[in-house]
Amino acid sequence: MGDNNHGKEVSIANKKIAGYSILSVCYTFVKRISQVMVVYLLGYFGCSSAWLIGPVILSVMREEWKKDKDLRRNVAKAAALCNEKEVILARVDDLPTWVFFPDVERAEWINRILRQVWPNFNHYARDLLKDTIEPAVRDSLAAYKMNGFKFERMILGSIPPRVGGVKVYDRNVSRNEIIMDLDIFYAGDCDISFSIGAIKGGIKDFQIHGMVRVVMKPLIREMPLVGGLQIFFLNNPTIDFNLVGVADLLDMPGLSDILRRIIVETVASMMVLPNKLPITLSENVPARILRSPEPEGVLRVHVVEAKDLMKKDIGVLGKGKSDPYAIITVGAQEYRTQTINNTVAPKWDYWCEFVVEEEKGQDLRANLYDKDTGEDDFLGRATLDIASISKKGNADMWVTLEDAKHGMVHLRMTWLKLSSNAADLKAALVETQLLRVTAMSTGLLMIYLDSAKNLPSARATSKPDPCALLSLGKKQETTTVQMRTGDPVWEQGFTFLVNNPQSDTLHIKVIDQKTGQDIGRLSYNLCDLMEKHLMQIEDQPLALKHSGPDSKILLSMQMRILKYEEPKEEDDDDESEKSKETSDNGKGASAPLVAKDSVSGSESPSTPQSHSPLKKQASHDSVASASSISVSKLITSEVASNLDAQPPSIPSVPPPDDDDSELRFRSNAAAKSHGDIGLGRVQLTLRYSTQRQRFIVVIHKVVNLPMPDPSNIPDPYVKLYLLPERSKDSKRKTEAVKDNCNPIYDETFEYLISLGELNSRQLEISVVTKKGFFSSESPIIGQAVINLGELSLHQPVTLWLDLQKEVRREA
Repeated sequence: MGDNNHGKEVSIANKKIAGYSILSVCYTFVKRISQVMVVYLLGYFGCSSAWLIGPVILSVMREEWKKDKDLRRNVAKAAALCNEKEVILARVDDLPTWVFFPDVERAEWINRILRQVWPNFNHYARDLLKDTIEPAVRDSLAAYKMNGFKFERMILGSIPPRVGGVKVYDRNVSRNEIIMDLDIFYAGDCDISFSIGAIKGGIKDFQIHGMVRVVMKPLIREMPLVGGLQIFFLNNPTIDFNLVGVADLLDMPGLSDILRRIIVETVASMMVLPNKLPITLSENVPARILRSPEPEGVLRVHVVEAKDLMKKDIGVLGKGKSDPYAIITVGAQEYRTQTINNTVAPKWDYWCEFVVEEEKGQDLRANLYDKDTGEDDFLGRATLDIASISKKGNADMWVTLEDAKHGMVHLRMTWLKLSSNAADLKAALVETQLLRVTAMSTGLLMIYLDSAKNLPSARATSKPDPCALLSLGKKQETTTVQMRTGDPVWEQGFTFLVNNPQSDTLHIKVIDQKTGQDIGRLSYNLCDLMEKHLMQIEDQPLALKHSGPDSKILLSMQMRILKYEEPKEEDDDDESEKSKETSDNGKGASAPLVAKDSVSGSESPSTPQSHSPLKKQASHDSVASASSISVSKLITSEVASNLDAQPPSIPSVPPPDDDDSELRFRSNAAAKSHGDIGLGRVQLTLRYSTQRQRFIVVIHKVVNLPMPDPSNIPDPYVKLYLLPERSKDSKRKTEAVKDNCNPIYDETFEYLISLGELNSRQLEISVVTKKGFFSSESPIIGQAVINLGELSLHQPVTLWLDLQKEVRREA
């Protein structure tokens, strides 16, 4: 009888009215009645209608926000359920440049393996969530007065992650390792529930997308042939999810944003460079090789200024200015500049340094925000490829902001290699002294903390719960806590930037986590390490002070000096990277980073930078003073929007013999021509970045504009449209140059567009004078149109175009 009643309940719940379930209809009916009753009661009690405005606006915004999020999640989930090969081939235009057909087959093969092992991985993931993620989220939420976070149910579902592209490195790789990059995307059917005190909630539609690098090393002569693995994200992955349950009421933006930020930070602390997930596969391989490898170098960054930022603050007469600041990141390392109030052209003069574990594949990212009392407004993003910077040695560039209507940021960078020669310290100290920036470093200390022995007990009844606190200068690092042991094994590696190895001291404290008491201390003067062979010690037991009589700590240390080296030409399998080194001319990219007073002072753009050690350098208020990049460098850079401070001359290349020579790279003699009909010529460089999905246009200069009236010299600027639409979104324009018939711009513009769509577009270039708007004549001096489908844009193409009075566009 009970089974019959249960069957009736299920059948009633499954019945539908006009395609909707009865329960859904009832829920919607009750919801609408409640809304009407609220309005009725407000009117009945004579409440002001103003009380309705806020909730109504918030409700509408919440619904629109959720619709947009749900649409993106559903699209991603649909892609996750499709056939691997179909999805990868459908994303050919979106995949990185290194993905080709054999990699598609390889990715499909890896996806099949993931699908097979995914049920077993579910068990490991549950332990990871419970033991690692939950404590980190609980501690972070406590700062927001949200206590008692814990996971209730953790089911990752049946849909495994998907590999969208694979690259196996075969050039410039040690014979003792295998390096592989995987484009990982997960949009599964996970079901995770949690509680925060009395609040019950859940996470569904969890998505994560990022580039994962797998390093297999060292290669050994016994099974399994690989000694261990290092798994890590090159940059912070994109994470998204949907809150359900009672917590969904706080999902605008409230709890969702807090959880998302905490999850991103937790993942970054585990396996975003410089943090790695090491897995040992052979007992014969020392753990230090996998857990504390030597970084590839240090990137020194000078965030000089920004200009023409978007206005986000609302003033009395409309939009005012902004209160901008910048967050600079490399992997999980992050720095923030000071906030400059009430300006769209801030001058930060901010310096920072990043330890780079893997220069290939890592990006330097600068995110700009407007400081507000609530959520800060986004002003744009700049993304630079570290590998291209390391090859040039240093760079001084204005970068056009992505995801912004307008705005540029001025960045200066130097790549510093690691030297094991103590004699290089003198030159490093001289450079930092000339910078007049006290926070700059001259060395890098790498520490591998293996274990401790014979620690005393802080409590009479039980053994300690020891962890080690390492500090050098202002930076502190902490090991994991080992429970109930006097002989803890940590096996963790750390890196510290060192201001002066001759005077700095490393401090290590071993603490009982339960009581907070010190159970051992060690102070090590780095000048002693400088005197060791190759400035390193390996597996050295050192006695602890304020501890037991036989208490020791086992560690390894290496000191490396930061050294700038002139870039060397290297062979590369990419032809465009070969041509990168052809024309440096000793301007900017071939000398160490020179520091100047970025708030005041100026320097002629024609004055080459000094080759001497670092000196203070002033930033410039105009793009013309520091806003060009040589075409040869533009070839290799995945951030071709960047502009070096000193533009070298464009190398002379003889024109080809084919009929398309009008759209080819010409010699400098082309600048002397007045064009077919005497309206002048325009020089520009076009390129498509497959990895960043951006069409890049660099407007170099316009020459020989007509001047019928010597008393009325034009104020020309260049305007761009991506035809056939003449929409506001496709419009780009340079700054106007007053009273000049040969203006130089060297400005870069980007369009976010797929390569397939770009091939069907035309680029219209118009040279316009501002003075023409106040006369009866047309302000357009001349135009040119390029059929983009006729060009191969995987490498930069520099063109000289004759300006025409009237341009006929193809249908």
